[in-house]
Amino acid sequence: MTSEQRVVVIGGGLAGLRLAARLGPGAAVTVLGEETHAPYNRVLLAEVLAGRYAPEVTALPAPGPALRRGVRAVRIDRADRAVHCDDGSVERYDTLVLATGSNPVLPPLRGLFAPDGRELPEGVHAFRTMDDCLALAAAVRPGLRVAVIGGGLLGVSATRALAARGAQVVLAQQAERLMERQLDADASSLLRDHLTALGVEIHTECRVRGLTTTGAPPHGASSPARVPTDPAGPLRGASSPPRPSSVPRGSAPDPGPQTPDGLIDPAPAPDPAPQTPARLKKPARRRPGARPGQGTRRVTGVELADGYRLDADVVVLACGVRPRVGLAQAAGLEVRKGVVVDGRLRTGDPRVHAIGDCAEHDGRVYGLAGPALEQADALAAVLRGHDAEYTGTRALTRLTLPTAGGPGPFDLAAFGDPTPLPGDDVLRLADATRRTYRKVVLRGDRLVGGVLLGELSTVGALARTWEGDEFLTAPHDPFHLLTDDGGH
Repeated sequence: MTSEQRVVVIGGGLAGLRLAARLGPGAAVTVLGEETHAPYNRVLLAEVLAGRYAPEVTALPAPGPALRRGVRAVRIDRADRAVHCDDGSVERYDTLVLATGSNPVLPPLRGLFAPDGRELPEGVHAFRTMDDCLALAAAVRPGLRVAVIGGGLLGVSATRALAARGAQVVLAQQAERLMERQLDADASSLLRDHLTALGVEIHTECRVRGLTTTGAPPHGASSPARVPTDPAGPLRGASSPPRPSSVPRGSAPDPGPQTPDGLIDPAPAPDPAPQTPARLKKPARRRPGARPGQGTRRVTGVELADGYRLDADVVVLACGVRPRVGLAQAAGLEVRKGVVVDGRLRTGDPRVHAIGDCAEHDGRVYGLAGPALEQADALAAVLRGHDAEYTGTRALTRLTLPTAGGPGPFDLAAFGDPTPLPGDDVLRLADATRRTYRKVVLRGDRLVGGVLLGELSTVGALARTWEGDEFLTAPHDPFHLLTDDGGH
């Protein structure tokens, strides 16, 4: 690549800006960033929502004149090697890089959209961008009733941030446990206990059917006027319906390709927890006097598939993300789950590359910051003429949760596959006093996965062993992996 070769990057997030930085100030790079905010680290949005960081703390290094903020690419002309933008400008390229990221999944809930529009009701928020974060932070106050739909990494992050702001939070999850792609059952149970101690009410193994709003007709109204009782106990001051012995799985519409960040479609279920009365779970009924189209649509609750409702002033959709591939599809590039690329991060057009959340490499869309940065580094090397190739990323998921009245934060880390195959060795070490849980999965003389909760002194060494796919130094004595030095 010479300094005269024009590189156009569509997307001003972590991946796109990392690529521009790696190519250096001498390169002819233009980055088209759709958001008007100064570039920021999306990983830190939960900290901004919790009130621990000011928005400016999340700022990425200034990209200089390479970045055009508030400009959206609307069409790619591969024959003319040009990108057409919404402001009428045209950027011509020798090399085009798609770093378009991903969009939040909006689950197919009744009442989410009016029949004649695509506007979300007031009080319903996605949680993906800085605008989403600031709007949600402005809406939340202590005591506000908030329902979070989705119990993956994204949903858990939003939940703990909202709880830190004093909101009364219900976390609704379709799967049988929280963060089921990263955590095993024991670790997920500890995570659930921790969130419950923060005042969060958690529902699993039940689907959300829709939203109830003012100014719109409710769906699935039912006639019972009183709340059925449940011998299992109270639910925040109200009784819940008898829990079915089994919940049909897979009956919800598939939300499409999603990342491990927070993979849930519609999602909640009753799990009684003795807490202060704040949330009423009751049969969904028409609001007296409400008529279709009457007034501004504002969310008032979440309807469950069993016909009952959770009252809510705010609903957060944390149902995962879907790669933004519309531009690539319209340009005739191959798209499966994401924009398909090879080891040099090229699409079927050798002049067009893709990195980050929108890219699918070797059948996988990562949707995490670590892989996006590694892809940007690899592509920068390719474009500079080096014999480089991206071979995949062994990503680590890490989350820190506040502790209610405890000695310190509750840390969580997960890597690889925590579910063993036949013949694998599994090591667990749990300490109830120290609130720690450590588990690793060994396959022969290699580490293939692990989960650590609580005190994480071993995570660095374990992560290095796993990321490097290293041979274990003492496979005959594997318990050293769970000690404070991770076996090093």
